[in-house]
Amino acid sequence: MARPRSLTLRPRAALLPAGLLLALAAPAPLRAHGAAGGEELAPGTFRLSPVITLEGHAGLENNLEGQPRHYAIDGLVGVVMEWGLPNQGSFAIEAMIGPALVWGEAEHFYGRVHIEEAPESGGDHGGAHPEEGHGDEHAEETAHDHDDHDEDHDQGHGHGHGHGHGGTPFRRTDVKGQLQVRYAPNQRLSFFAEWLPYYVTRDQGEDIEGLKNELGFGVAFAFGDGDVNFALGDGLETIADGVFVSLENRTGWESDGTTIGNYTDPWIGFGFNVDRLNVTLSGGPRFYSPGSYSGLPGRTDWGGEVELELPVSPRTVLFAHWKPIYSTQGGEGWGRGWQHHIGTGVTFRF
Repeated sequence: MARPRSLTLRPRAALLPAGLLLALAAPAPLRAHGAAGGEELAPGTFRLSPVITLEGHAGLENNLEGQPRHYAIDGLVGVVMEWGLPNQGSFAIEAMIGPALVWGEAEHFYGRVHIEEAPESGGDHGGAHPEEGHGDEHAEETAHDHDDHDEDHDQGHGHGHGHGHGGTPFRRTDVKGQLQVRYAPNQRLSFFAEWLPYYVTRDQGEDIEGLKNELGFGVAFAFGDGDVNFALGDGLETIADGVFVSLENRTGWESDGTTIGNYTDPWIGFGFNVDRLNVTLSGGPRFYSPGSYSGLPGRTDWGGEVELELPVSPRTVLFAHWKPIYSTQGGEGWGRGWQHHIGTGVTFRF
């Protein structure tokens, strides 16, 4: 799941500042790139836009033992409702839902600890001798159980624990959604609140059937008008127009109700255009508080994001993003090192 995401279908200079819009969109694979946007709304006017987003994405947890992976293809359908406000402000509600085709493990909130449970004790094995015939029966049952375990193990850990059983298999189709409210009183200041539900459709490996939840809140401030286009001859003196700062907090829950933890990202960013291609760079510290289930202390991680968006028509935008996060501390089920989230896709607005 928190990188800034653009919600426009055209260069941001025509709407709110580039950095501001990027800072407001939540940083998860689900974001509806290009969902909102179009022509700026006059005060008192309303627009309703159906949207479809297709995205392929991958999560690479290189800091964990076995380097688990998740891969997915999302197909999200929804609607954006927007109202124009005075001072070039706006208010918008965005709702989307759709299937997520999952390879490896399901998406999960940042910082989930992976703890391998130790096998149960053998009890009184090796004690009294079994009765006649029981040893053969026990051996057959043990072999059968072992075969079942191997099958479950292959399915549950095909997401990159290094067992080498023919790559990462397709596992199932989950359901994900998004509900976001955005309020911008003017061109430079904006707020958002967001709920990201994710339904795991069956138990598999570490994934538990049920509804995962993530809540996010944020605010962003742009220092300039966002009108920076290096293809039009803008130079270093215009950089301040594309600089923004954002503050975002997110909390996640697993499908069994476990609180995974929460983090706060006070980040700084810079957005600019090269002709129609929009580029946004952002990064900073991540103050993370793991859930009590993990037994891990709070820590300060570091991260950033690179985002690209290219409108190919008035109602279609291509996008790509890469978000690396460096974890500064290790522990049982958690390690020091890099996690990455990479994705690309297209959004259609009707």
